[in-house]
Amino acid sequence: IRRALASIKGLTYFFIDTCHSGDALGRPGLASTDTTRMINDLSSAENGVVIFASSTGEQVSYENPAWANGAFTEALVDGFRGEAALTNREYITVGMLNVFVSERVQDLTGGEQTPTSAIPNLIPDLHIALRR
Repeated sequence: IRRALASIKGLTYFFIDTCHSGDALGRPGLASTDTTRMINDLSSAENGVVIFASSTGEQVSYENPAWANGAFTEALVDGFRGEAALTNREYITVGMLNVFVSERVQDLTGGEQTPTSAIPNLIPDLHIALRR
């Protein structure tokens, strides 16, 4: 995964929707050193990979048949459909999506699931979608 993502020219977004996915970000839990090193390498300034993970390393990622997927994916879809855009904005930025997904997942799961992210410091808050 690291080699494939690092070889992509331009800014790359990597979404991880799996139980304990925050382990991949080096959060408390059972993260392996190799996984943590990979995530740190991917989100470094020179590689520029923006990473969103569905939960912390100590949490499961919830699913619901009504959503036809997990809470994280449901929140991402809602966000990209325009719900992440601030009032009177015709676009969605990385920061808007990050805040929206975090709050939406916590709402959907009653606070039982907390998404995490790794956004390189030098990455500007770019427009990533248009509001529909």
